[in-house]
Amino acid sequence: MFGGKQICVCGYGEVGKGCCQALKGLGCVVYVTEIDPICALQACMDGFRVVKLSEVIRNIDILITATGNKNVVIREHMDKMKNGCIVCNMGHSNTEIDVNSLRTPELTWEKVRSQVDHVIWPDGKRIVLLAEGRLVNLSCSSIPSFVVSITAATQALALIELFNAPQGRYKADVYLLPKKMDEYVASLHLPTFDAHLTELTDDQAKYMGLNKAGPFKPNYYRY
Repeated sequence: MFGGKQICVCGYGEVGKGCCQALKGLGCVVYVTEIDPICALQACMDGFRVVKLSEVIRNIDILITATGNKNVVIREHMDKMKNGCIVCNMGHSNTEIDVNSLRTPELTWEKVRSQVDHVIWPDGKRIVLLAEGRLVNLSCSSIPSFVVSITAATQALALIELFNAPQGRYKADVYLLPKKMDEYVASLHLPTFDAHLTELTDDQAKYMGLNKAGPFKPNYYRY
């Protein structure tokens, strides 16, 4: 039951945005913490209240980190959480929640089931920690095989490109996949939905300055 629950999402990047929209759709009261004024403004204009974690920590039912940073949630925060608060990490590293600060003699760990632990304070208060602070979207979710297929196909094509590329084309750096490659992966999966693409006419392609076969968006375009 998510309706009416108070939830704080730390970080309003791509992951945080998705979390917030999903939770909003479930009827949750969602707060956002942010360091970036632009992302904070986006959150405000999307209908979320931007706060400091210390302002809401005593009242929230669920805390989700999505920053990629370290020590976003520290022992001081968890000491102030109410009984039964759920804590999890949707970010890009295992360092967002300071789990080591919970491994002290005065706290008791109780394994509820795989990937779910109760951390119990001396007064009986307990928080629910998912996946011991690791990425919950990998540890606790069952990703549909269709989504895995899209990801695996993209990775396979990228590896083929690296293998066939002449020496020196790629340095030890991060590269955006060409839109043409992304479009090809998408086209391979469209038949699953019996989807039929509309083709540009020659006149339309010339007007838009596009090749009829793609790519249809510039590399900087964010879907």
